[in-house]
Amino acid sequence: MNDLQPVALGEEPADLVIRNGRVLLPEPGEFQARDVVVTNNRVAALPKDATDAIGDDTKVINANDRVVSPGFIDAHTHIDLHQTFENAYHYALEGGTTTVVTEVTGFGPAFGPEGVEQMLAATSYLPIRVYATIPPQPLLDTFGPARGNADALANLLEDARIVGVGETDWIHAVGRDTPAEALYDRAEQVGKTVSGHAAGCSGEKLQAFSTIIDDDHEAITGEGIIERVENGIHAVGRCGSIRDDMKAVGEAYEEIGADEISLSTDGMWPRELIREGYMDVVVRRAIEEGVPPADAIRMATLNPARHFGLQNLGSLAPGNIADIVLIDDLETVNVTTVISGGEVVYNKHETTVAPRSYEYPEHFYDSVNVSTDPDQFRVSATDKPVRAIEYREGLLSGQTTVSPPVEGDELVAAPDDDLLKVTLLDRHPEGDGTGFTGFLTGYGSFEGAVATSVVWETPGVIAVGSGDDMRRAVTHVNEMGGGWAVVRDGEVVTELPMRVAGVCSDLEVEETAKLYDAVESALRTLGASVERPMLAIQTLTFPGVPSLKMAPSGYADIFSREIVGLQVE
Repeated sequence: MNDLQPVALGEEPADLVIRNGRVLLPEPGEFQARDVVVTNNRVAALPKDATDAIGDDTKVINANDRVVSPGFIDAHTHIDLHQTFENAYHYALEGGTTTVVTEVTGFGPAFGPEGVEQMLAATSYLPIRVYATIPPQPLLDTFGPARGNADALANLLEDARIVGVGETDWIHAVGRDTPAEALYDRAEQVGKTVSGHAAGCSGEKLQAFSTIIDDDHEAITGEGIIERVENGIHAVGRCGSIRDDMKAVGEAYEEIGADEISLSTDGMWPRELIREGYMDVVVRRAIEEGVPPADAIRMATLNPARHFGLQNLGSLAPGNIADIVLIDDLETVNVTTVISGGEVVYNKHETTVAPRSYEYPEHFYDSVNVSTDPDQFRVSATDKPVRAIEYREGLLSGQTTVSPPVEGDELVAAPDDDLLKVTLLDRHPEGDGTGFTGFLTGYGSFEGAVATSVVWETPGVIAVGSGDDMRRAVTHVNEMGGGWAVVRDGEVVTELPMRVAGVCSDLEVEETAKLYDAVESALRTLGASVERPMLAIQTLTFPGVPSLKMAPSGYADIFSREIVGLQVE
């Protein structure tokens, strides 16, 4: 017999028994009056009465008619951006999240396989399970040269904590060859998943994309979720700092049920993590949008576990790891107790876990050193209109033409007219620190400048603003080793250091959250009028959403999949 059978048969006492709860069995989607018997960190049995399993040393938790659920699993997130997870994980755990599946789009683009390995090492000793996907970004050559080693990245798929290949924007893979195909082929060989980023992809293009990917989190309507499922793509609904798509999940559920939908945060920034919660928020929102509680919890437990092949997770069936959450109110998804691997880590507002530290390699703290040559921020004068990015909302930006003022032999910004300069500088270890300067509208009558190394899917530093303040802001980001700097009249107004790989703060998460507030407040004071001024800046590099973005060598035209310059032909 294995070590669970004697306990299941009532012949030996359990380590832990949870009594009198409404136990969710996600497989049939039912709440049942059961006890949960745990030994050696696994569920041994689900009897109606666990009296025979209680010994002198058995810890007993009286659930008092609370819901007893498997621990929540975040099916898609980004824990290597904004805040080191080892300093923030306890907030996720307190909300019932015991497992995350994360991209490595923060560390990966600059550091490749080492970025993945460092993220895994930093989280390996936490009382929360972290699984990852390998980043395809180093191998994507749509708007610049591929800089990664395909074999080294593909070999990471052999790691038990790697569940597949990370999100690929459809423009890189549909109808064209890409070096990242080596990753997709290896994933298929070893039976692991490929995640997609299919924003704006539908019809025949989505069908073509479905021959590559296994899941996608970008549907923002019920119809979009249904179309993905019809094409064999596992749909991942999200509710986090980027978007809340739970209305779409509720609409799709009415037509297709719960089986092919998982839930995720797609990243919860420090402020929202502290003030709102984590996967408990996502489950609550799904319930608010009409998904029955049993199925909403299934979407955050059993479904992602099965999709990503997470053995012995996502269920309370005997033999599974004892990741267990007690909830006293399904309307608010108020988590009162969290058990991770059979250990009580949170109970009635008291936690046994705390932030932890990890020492990254020295070069992770010195990864930002881009050019601050004044010529990097200059645009030569012309008497013709020039191309500019028109920021719209969220992650969306389009193309427009502008006629900037001329001073001497250069084009300059006109902040009062909502016309700013934007510069992206390449900070990849193989790069030379130089970049491209263009123009931006739609951000507001912004005086001064902001620079940050926290840009999406690109190892770079972006600056937005006017005059020499742009160069001063970039200089300060260099000096900090990464982060955010807001400058006006040559003086740094506020800063947010992010010295781990240039994209993560290693401060206490509460301090990081305060500094996020300070940066956002400074941006608004200087004239940024968009709803989310920090998101607007950092996503100007993101090719996953149309239609004109920044690249170190020019504008990235998403639809034509080519680099274009300032001159409009």
